[in-house]
Amino acid sequence: MFGALQRSGDFVSAQQLHAQLATAGVAVGLTTVYRTLRELERAGRVDVVRDESGERLYRPRPDAGHRHYLICRSCGLSRAVDTDVVERWAGRLAAATGFADIEHTLELSGVCARCLPDQR
Repeated sequence: MFGALQRSGDFVSAQQLHAQLATAGVAVGLTTVYRTLRELERAGRVDVVRDESGERLYRPRPDAGHRHYLICRSCGLSRAVDTDVVERWAGRLAAATGFADIEHTLELSGVCARCLPDQR
């Protein structure tokens, strides 16, 4: 299943991944896809974002650690963005508060250049 996620090339929903697997002839239930994606998330192997409807979308996490993405609200195109300032801020916050293992979510969305003409 992780291989199918890697071949997707961008963020996909559990339903999209399930459909890709079915098309490839892999007999797996949607519940199993959801459960596997949750396990991959807990293991730090996928990045997760939410689309405008709140649905969780998944993408394999690079070996360098979690990334943050700018996602087109129109077509779903995603681009990794440099958020070192956010990571440093989270580190300073941990030091200042005495908290450890701080997790954070940063979601950025916009309209890509390809979709901009459609936004009239």
